[in-house]
Amino acid sequence: PVYESEAVGFDGDAFYNLVVGLKTTLSVGELAACLKEIEKDHGRVRGEKKFSSRTLDIDILTYNDCVGEIEGVQLPRDEILKHAFVLKPLVDLAPDAMHPQTRASYRALLDAADFSGQNLWVVPFGGKKQ
Repeated sequence: PVYESEAVGFDGDAFYNLVVGLKTTLSVGELAACLKEIEKDHGRVRGEKKFSSRTLDIDILTYNDCVGEIEGVQLPRDEILKHAFVLKPLVDLAPDAMHPQTRASYRALLDAADFSGQNLWVVPFGGKKQ
């Protein structure tokens, strides 16, 4: 599902969030460059403030079981453990997969998390909130 969440860290428009899984022959660095190009093609301007609205933001959350800075990308992405808008869609996609550092399943991490105050709701493709 696609989730809508309130802006975190600033006052702004709500964000749409989702997680996808993919298989690739690209290295982490090549994948990161490809994703940045997709963002640019959809109007993303680099150099914006960290906490601000943006047209598109595609992050690599994990890459196999890689841990640490790999080709300029920090893995796994620390937002997995910090934000409901990252962890909940990840649980929807791969609930029993293991976080590469904690070795806990994403479902267990979500069950143990306290995301009070982080409002998140499913967006049906028909356009109204559920």
